[in-house]
Amino acid sequence: MREGAVSYEDLEALVAHQLDGKIDGLVSMGTTGESPTLNHKEHIEVIRATVAASGSKVPVIAGTGSNSTDEAIDLTRQAEAAGADGFLIVAPYYNKPSQEGLFQHFSKIAESTEKPIVLYSIPSRCGIEISVDVTARLYEQYPHVCCMKAAEGSCEKVTEYVRALGPDYAVMSGDDGLTLPFMSAGATGVISVASNLVVSPLVQMVQAANNNDYATARETYLKYYPFFKAIFLEPNPVPIKYALQQAGIIQSDEIRLPLCSLTDGTRQVLDTLLADLGLV
Repeated sequence: MREGAVSYEDLEALVAHQLDGKIDGLVSMGTTGESPTLNHKEHIEVIRATVAASGSKVPVIAGTGSNSTDEAIDLTRQAEAAGADGFLIVAPYYNKPSQEGLFQHFSKIAESTEKPIVLYSIPSRCGIEISVDVTARLYEQYPHVCCMKAAEGSCEKVTEYVRALGPDYAVMSGDDGLTLPFMSAGATGVISVASNLVVSPLVQMVQAANNNDYATARETYLKYYPFFKAIFLEPNPVPIKYALQQAGIIQSDEIRLPLCSLTDGTRQVLDTLLADLGLV
């Protein structure tokens, strides 16, 4: 953001930073992408700009979830027309549907596209989680609903997903601080906030864990663990945007209300960590 508008110059710089770090894919318009405060026109334009900046080098997954099924379908169709390779669909928030309601909601969205869908279960934000049973029913009926971003904070839940859904279903950590524990239970990667800044080390950590080299993965995980925690001292994405600006990746850490700038205490914590980790 700059002066109240999306800064596409900074967005392009951020994408270039990800590509330089050999990231496996990009997620556009998740919570870290400030989707809650962008209008629908901005939402689709950011996806379009991310696709263009990626240059087809990696897949672009577009956040198109909503607590309105019709709205989620419309966003998904628009994002597909904008060039997205797949979609991140969060559980409906605030209206708290039943598990059967979730199944029908995701089914309608799945019927609107043939591209891959990543379900996103984050009860701390939505008030509900997506059950293993609903996930398995969807995967059986719609094979392109083939990935879960698991942000329930539970290794047990990840284990249940992996056991129920089999080796071809991708379970991804939705929490940087739990990536390695989740991978030890069968997750295959992370949809990361920290990797907006720390790209190559986290790519290598995930690769090492997938190669069963947990000694190497653990070394990276423990090194960056304080950073994983610090970027959630205040609401995401305020801390990571500050860190990106301090590192010179983007020029502005501006956000929109109701989010607001960091407190001095959090700035001091981040400044110390960024210096200690050699990120500035």
